Amino acid sequence: MSNLPSLEELLKKGVHFGHKTSKRHPKMIPFIFSKRNGVHVIDLEKTVEKLDEALNFVTKTVEKGGMILFIGSKKQAKEVVKAAADSCQMPYIIGRWLGGTFTNFDNIVSLTRKLESLEKGREDGTWDRYIKKEQVTMSKQLDKLQDTVGGIKMMKRLPQAIFVVDIKKEKTAVAEANKMHIPIIALTDTNVNPELVQYAIPANDDAVKSIEVISNLVAEAVKTVKK
Repeated sequence: MSNLPSLEELLKKGVHFGHKTSKRHPKMIPFIFSKRNGVHVIDLEKTVEKLDEALNFVTKTVEKGGMILFIGSKKQAKEVVKAAADSCQMPYIIGRWLGGTFTNFDNIVSLTRKLESLEKGREDGTWDRYIKKEQVTMSKQLDKLQDTVGGIKMMKRLPQAIFVVDIKKEKTAVAEANKMHIPIIALTDTNVNPELVQYAIPANDDAVKSIEVISNLVAEAVKTVKK
């Protein structure tokens, strides 16, 4: 892809900072450039190379009408991931992962329908028929559903791929995606096994700016197709 960031840009965003050397996953050795003050430094040339592969896969997937689900529930990733997904009109999960989201997808669809029904009821005045106590219960239900499935309420089928910020934090999502043969694009820091995903992008998955630059590039790849 032509809009790949320069090594300098990635350096400025802190994409090269890995974890302490003691936390290194052996499968990440090929993507480590050096170590500095007890911390591994990621080889940014490898990052750009893997980013190119991942972004090409994203465009091909979207060209075929595919949907990419953005996932990032860690504190520093939530708003960034939501903003990136919203910008390219793709679904997202930034709350707690519901076990069975992929393996028992029918259950998720019924939850999103329930959410849509509650939202519609509040908007069209249906809630006014209920007593205050019942309205409070429905409001709590609505808030809970918005938190868990609000970002995927338009997702009526399994996604064709997922983009994950931290595969250690999102290990259940990664396991379910692999079980259902859904390709995974992910930031892989020096403490994780890149072989768990199909499109590993060696990158710092803790710093907000690093998460932001990679997430936005994935969103931009989607948008180039949708234009």
